Amino acid sequence: MREYFIRRLLILLPTIFFATLLVFFLIRLTPGHIIDLMLTEHDVAAEEMSRKKIEQALGLDVPIYIQYFRWIKNIFIHGDLGRSLWKETSVTEEVLSRLPVTFELGVLSMAFALLLAFPIGIYSAIRQDTICDYIGRTIAIIGLAVPSFVTGTVIMVVPAIYWGWSPPIEHIPFLKDPIANLKMFLLPSIILGMALSAVTMRMTRTMMLEVLRQDYIRTAWAKGLKELIVVRKHALKNALIPVITLIGLQLPILIGGTVIIETIFVLPGMGLLMLESINQRDYPIITGLMLFIGLVILMVNLIVDLSYGFLDPKVRYK
Repeated sequence: MREYFIRRLLILLPTIFFATLLVFFLIRLTPGHIIDLMLTEHDVAAEEMSRKKIEQALGLDVPIYIQYFRWIKNIFIHGDLGRSLWKETSVTEEVLSRLPVTFELGVLSMAFALLLAFPIGIYSAIRQDTICDYIGRTIAIIGLAVPSFVTGTVIMVVPAIYWGWSPPIEHIPFLKDPIANLKMFLLPSIILGMALSAVTMRMTRTMMLEVLRQDYIRTAWAKGLKELIVVRKHALKNALIPVITLIGLQLPILIGGTVIIETIFVLPGMGLLMLESINQRDYPIITGLMLFIGLVILMVNLIVDLSYGFLDPKVRYK
């Protein structure tokens, strides 16, 4: 296990390197330059300087590959992700200040998704082709068919028009007022969790049906074991391995969903920061966020791989 873990960590290094390379260069190919935006926004400091002086002040007067190596050098030597080109604030501080909001939204959404997907998926497989199975499959199809941004927009707009009610949009930290904080995150988490639960629900049902048809399951039934024991001890662990893989692959979808949900519900998280930075062409913040998100995704995939050994004793890491 330890050797496998070390090898996987070493493999992460070139993956992160190519990811940073791709993001760093692609974002600079996006139409619209930050200097043009500064001049368009009537930035007083920008108007008093020539374009060449602005480029020198922002460090954009050198070739792009030199900018990249400067950025990488600052990360590995100083642990610094750079500074915002607009606000002159530290990118690391900006990311860390927004992290708790996105982390809470992601954890609550994933918790809701799994609490919805596992019971319905398992019960639908056990009671195949019954009315409960059809209801569960209908819920999954609705979750797949209706995008989260449509549901979020409807919940924000329709109650405000007809009943004069709208979800709370002023962010309250959890430690300051846990109840108010959870009230604020409840609707966004449910909306984002519904989108995530649909695929997991269908995969859970499919894998449970496949496992329940195996010979060793029929043997367990023939021995007279209770349904709960057959499902929990014999079927569930084997069925969960592909489902766990799917959950790990859904993390990028979860992060992409937070961008949309945070924008709709005005949650000051990393998703909203990413959208604002892209609109402003704030390159250091964009690259810093993408580096952080890439690291999180890679580490979660590593944890998913390691979890196979706990779910299936036949899995060995050599």
